[in-house]
Amino acid sequence: MTSPSPAPTRIRVGSAPDSWGVWFPDDPRQVPWERFLDEVAEAGYRWIELGPYGYLPTDPARLADETRRRELSVSAGTVFTGLHRGPEVWDATWRHVADVAELTRAMGAEHLVVIPSFWRDDKTGEVLEERTLTPAQWRTLARQTERLGREVRERYGLKIVVHPHADTHIDSEENVTRFLDATDSALVSLCLDTGHYAYCGGDSVKLIETYGERIGYLHLKQVDPEILAEVVANEVPFGPAVGRGVMCEPPAGVPALEPVLAAAGRLDVDLFAIVEQDMYPCPPDKPLPIARRTRHFLRSCGA
Repeated sequence: MTSPSPAPTRIRVGSAPDSWGVWFPDDPRQVPWERFLDEVAEAGYRWIELGPYGYLPTDPARLADETRRRELSVSAGTVFTGLHRGPEVWDATWRHVADVAELTRAMGAEHLVVIPSFWRDDKTGEVLEERTLTPAQWRTLARQTERLGREVRERYGLKIVVHPHADTHIDSEENVTRFLDATDSALVSLCLDTGHYAYCGGDSVKLIETYGERIGYLHLKQVDPEILAEVVANEVPFGPAVGRGVMCEPPAGVPALEPVLAAAGRLDVDLFAIVEQDMYPCPPDKPLPIARRTRHFLRSCGA
């Protein structure tokens, strides 16, 4: 008889504005930030991400007051990059990174989630650049990401965690492992998003078991396999795919999250596991009941 998997007791579960349908700093179809904070706390979460910079207050004192009185803490900020394009994009990238990193540090968080740029527009489907990077672009991406990791650590004391994402160049198992093999583990870790990785055909448990030392952060989400099959067959861009409901409420989709959490627990390190259910746009009354049920489900998984 095999012994049970150890409970993931060192995993801290949270949620994010994304689970409330928030993708942009300001959008009339999104819930006001006050409502997000009220409801994420009501749903039983104690950790949140900043979401798109400018959605939550950017004044550290005000944001600290708003989160403290709801018994919330910040786990990470998020930045968007196109570092494969070369040193010429560095200055513009750093201006964006610096603003987010400053607020992230001020809120006591230690992680900066780095999302690569899309190769096609997530709304219109317009192809913005080649889907596949050249060898030279891969080298540039690796070196520039290492530079980002070094600068963020030295200037702000934060760790970058790169987020494989649908419709970006860091997506499939092949591209994720190529990226990990090309970058310095001391400078670059991974934010494993279980939904995006499944969306792109990857196996989260296998990745954790193979590259455990590179897993620095988790995003928990699932995909609906039937909708995903249609999305892949018809080459639907990510934004419209979300509108079709490709990201679904756990435990209705894949991957199963209990084995993922068990594998992460076996790493025996402190990890954030932030729930993100992409559903932009969504009715304002939809997120809270889902958030409550999801938190209950994750508790049943030991998290």
